[in-house]
Amino acid sequence: MTTSPPAARAPQQDRSRATRRRLLEAAVECLAEVGWNGSTVLVVAERAGVTRGAAQHHFRTREDLFAAAVEHVAAERVAAVLAQVEQLPPSGPARTEAVVEMIVRLYTGPLFRAALHLWVAAATEEPLRGRIAALENHVGREAHRAAVECLGADESAAGVRETVQATLDLARGLGLANLLTDDGPRRAGVVRQWSRLLDAALAGGEEGAGRSRTGS
Repeated sequence: MTTSPPAARAPQQDRSRATRRRLLEAAVECLAEVGWNGSTVLVVAERAGVTRGAAQHHFRTREDLFAAAVEHVAAERVAAVLAQVEQLPPSGPARTEAVVEMIVRLYTGPLFRAALHLWVAAATEEPLRGRIAALENHVGREAHRAAVECLGADESAAGVRETVQATLDLARGLGLANLLTDDGPRRAGVVRQWSRLLDAALAGGEEGAGRSRTGS
């Protein structure tokens, strides 16, 4: 039995990773543009510039492909948010508003549109439902973690964790409102007002945590 030398395997592995990445990105684009019914494995493969056989080599089922695609792109978006932390204002209301704007952008682009199509399909397709429910739980936890890190929030203080989660829920709602029309002007006002409320909640949490530590 012969095996390929390591030097030969490395380029092959690089090509395989590149193919997988193209498939994942093409799957999200297809979902966002034509929805679940129009997003077949063949359509995705053609957009990615690979054969259907190559696509099925990486992803055994359609459900595998689209769940992996949304998870991959969501992870990249969360990582991109965390990479911007050092560019944020150092503290105070300006930082809080900048973080809320970043979170809202996570829910107003093609990724959210693609995820929404998956949610709708999962509501009626049993094989997909469990996969998407688990995926959304994972993505939600990662988004919450990123929000806490960017805000510097102390979740041990009363109400802070719930307020951070409300920020994510608000962003999701603004993303839904943006699907049919450009909701930008109204969204900007909502973001500013919510940022004030969130900043006050974070400040109150810090004061409460300080009193708890001193025992006063």
